[in-house]
Amino acid sequence: MATTVSDSGDEANRYRAAQIGLTRLLVRDVRGVRRLILPSRLRESVPDWLTAVNTIVAQYARTSAALAADFYEAQREAAGVPGSFTVPVADPPPPDQTEASLRWATKDLWPRDPEEATPAQMQPMDVRLAQSGKKAEQVVQKLVADTGRGTVREAVRQDRQATAWARSAARGACAFCKMLASRGAVYEKDTSDFRAHDGCHCGVVPVFKGQRFELSPHAREWERIYREFAQGHSGDQLRLFRRALAEHDSNPLPGSN
Repeated sequence: MATTVSDSGDEANRYRAAQIGLTRLLVRDVRGVRRLILPSRLRESVPDWLTAVNTIVAQYARTSAALAADFYEAQREAAGVPGSFTVPVADPPPPDQTEASLRWATKDLWPRDPEEATPAQMQPMDVRLAQSGKKAEQVVQKLVADTGRGTVREAVRQDRQATAWARSAARGACAFCKMLASRGAVYEKDTSDFRAHDGCHCGVVPVFKGQRFELSPHAREWERIYREFAQGHSGDQLRLFRRALAEHDSNPLPGSN
């Protein structure tokens, strides 16, 4: 008998909650090393901060990948597919990738000529430190979450019993994530691209042979809103969908209330 899988099943919800909990701890630890940045000695202190955050990211990325592997194995067992499979656990992001993201997050800290500085770069140092810290938290969250998402996607690609994957978005997700989640299990085994923004907590739900995928009630609502208000408007779908969600979605968009 075929089993049914959804973008919002019990396991998918528990997995998302675990990754969100991991993010809270990640942000706590990243905030804890912000004191290493000394405004009077940026050139000397920022490299120490980069090293510390890189170590934190690697640690949490391994945990994110382990959570993802456990989730995949549970989904595979629930599907009742035959044979064994070892989930290929993704490595943490390369240090140079993490460093590049962090350097982008802190670019406004550095002094600029007033003629060349952006409004953000003209803010007092304490404001720039706070803004850079927030950006750093967002980029490391994505790096860590991507490691977990990459683990599930690569498992789907390698597992002969897997057929596709679906995007799982929280009820309060942004319009972009809701739009992609409303498409269901359309992402084939070799689809390597998972479009995510900083702060995105969307997950990857594997679908196996013999399984039937069903959109959750809230994702069906997003799919209906998209078809009614945005489908067929090439190049303008996301704007129209966002506007329609603000008016018709029972799960409000972030910042809409």
